[in-house]
Amino acid sequence: MMNGIWLFLFLVGIIVAAFTGRIEAVTQGVLSGASDGVMVSLGLISIIAFWLGMMQIAEDAGLVASLSRVVRPLARWLFPSVPSDHPAMGSLIANMSANILGLGNAATPLGLKAIRELQSLNDQDPETASDAMCTLLALNTASLTVIPATMIGLRMQFHSRAPSQIVGATVLATLVATLAAIGLDRWYRRRDRKRRGGRGA
Repeated sequence: MMNGIWLFLFLVGIIVAAFTGRIEAVTQGVLSGASDGVMVSLGLISIIAFWLGMMQIAEDAGLVASLSRVVRPLARWLFPSVPSDHPAMGSLIANMSANILGLGNAATPLGLKAIRELQSLNDQDPETASDAMCTLLALNTASLTVIPATMIGLRMQFHSRAPSQIVGATVLATLVATLAAIGLDRWYRRRDRKRRGGRGA
């Protein structure tokens, strides 16, 4: 679906450029965009390497374990269908901790691992996401972030005068988004339980 949308936009851009006599602008935009993409990717590699190293230091110092202890009661409340001793719970806590620290790129593989673990608990149709999977997706989309490490690194790469100035706004925006995601997740769960209860009656 998304591939079709991007192909449509690309073709429309070429057709419009051809009819308006600005096909060279498309060529220049493609080449400059590709160049910018390579530079941003190289910059992100250094950012990710730095923060993964910091995460390793934090883990060795016990900071990650402390954060996990703080997050664990919240994770149990958010994912009541996941047993506390199941491997999925550990992956969920690690994913949430990485997101809070703004390590979105490091959180992604942890989230994928959590989804695989949650699939083993999915007693519904394997093609249908469980409640816990939907909750994880909602939390990853909203993702409360205390230290937007990746965005700070990108702003530094593009020579921002105050790259860390976004911290306050990021915390506020992601807090509101996370609370909204949790509220909607709980509302949909209650609605689905009532529907299943009504069908059972």
